Amino acid sequence: MSANTLERTPAKTASLYRMVTPEHTCPYGLKSLDLLKRSGYAVEDHPLRSRAETDAFMAEHRVKTTPQAFIDERRVGGYDDLRRFFGKSVADPGAVSYRPVAVLFALTALMALAASWAVSGQALTLLAGEWFIAFSMVALALLKLQDVESFSTMFLNYDLLARRWVPYGKIYPYAEALAGLLMIAGALTWISVPVALFIGGIGAVSVFKAVYIDRRELKCACVGGSSRVPLGFVSLTENLMMVAMALWMAGGALGLLPQPLHGM
Repeated sequence: MSANTLERTPAKTASLYRMVTPEHTCPYGLKSLDLLKRSGYAVEDHPLRSRAETDAFMAEHRVKTTPQAFIDERRVGGYDDLRRFFGKSVADPGAVSYRPVAVLFALTALMALAASWAVSGQALTLLAGEWFIAFSMVALALLKLQDVESFSTMFLNYDLLARRWVPYGKIYPYAEALAGLLMIAGALTWISVPVALFIGGIGAVSVFKAVYIDRRELKCACVGGSSRVPLGFVSLTENLMMVAMALWMAGGALGLLPQPLHGM
């Protein structure tokens, strides 16, 4: 078979109907188009240019959403349906996931190593260890503060102090951010240490009671109110890290332990 014959071999084809209006280009339509092309299909792209055109298409095919993909003249469906068609995984929006926390800790660890290298020429230092915990505190507080109302509501499910004094649920992420920032700066230890000890200690006791004594299955508010991370080891680790960092810095302030933040 010649090269010219191979070039004339028809490709697999698919049709895609997706919403593309001046106001809105459907992101799942773009993802479907990309997935089809990467799967080896020549795509007959049919942009739906108005709301009326989109509604008419959905009514004709008795579907509730776009995009809609057709392969061999058979409707496959939307983006998730396409992923299933090609044997790819589809995320369950209600499934528990440790990914947000794993990514956060991985990035704060790399940030700490990078910052330590920048100021000392070495990555693996005591300073990097301190910064890892402090960066993690600030990053976790940032996630909580994106929607402090949602966080505080979830926090009420298990925190012992918040259940007795509801405003504490909204104070907590600000206190965590303040303690973390002061620890990064190595400043005002007399504020950062008590704050971290207080919120970390209460948090650790609360999580331990809820998970290991009461055996409750809850979502952790550690990465915000929309978290799908199970309450347990991760949240307990967050609080114990704060306590450990506070004790470390207190020991340094008293001259009992090294103080890399002030020894540069």
